[in-house]
Amino acid sequence: MKYHVIYDGNCNLCVTLTQLLEQFDRGELFDYIPMQDDRTLAQFHLTPQDGDAGMIVLEDQNPSHRWQGSDAVEKIAELLPTGDLWMAAYRSIPGLKDVGDQVYAQVRDHRYEWFGKRDSTYSSAYPCQCPPTSDPSTVE
Repeated sequence: MKYHVIYDGNCNLCVTLTQLLEQFDRGELFDYIPMQDDRTLAQFHLTPQDGDAGMIVLEDQNPSHRWQGSDAVEKIAELLPTGDLWMAAYRSIPGLKDVGDQVYAQVRDHRYEWFGKRDSTYSSAYPCQCPPTSDPSTVE
């Protein structure tokens, strides 16, 4: 199964982490959509403003299965080799998930201030091969 990672293509931190994941995965499991790609997001009934709550991960075959924010980071980690073991350990420590959620929210809300904003939107070497549609409302 493939997954779509929707990331902030203008955020220096987000782009750096996307590039690291690209190097590791090489498009095998994930493809990437910048939040600034209105047309592709519309196919999934998303707007760039939906990204305000953080990155999004969608299942390719069933895009209604989605994870956002720190849950999206956890889903990506879980899908990586031995990631399920690391995530089980992370989730077993009382209170750690809450701390992770809070840290994610702080970074998300201050990402441009702390890490800077790019002059142009980064487009991945492994873009979503989503079929184009002229009417996003017809996409299931």
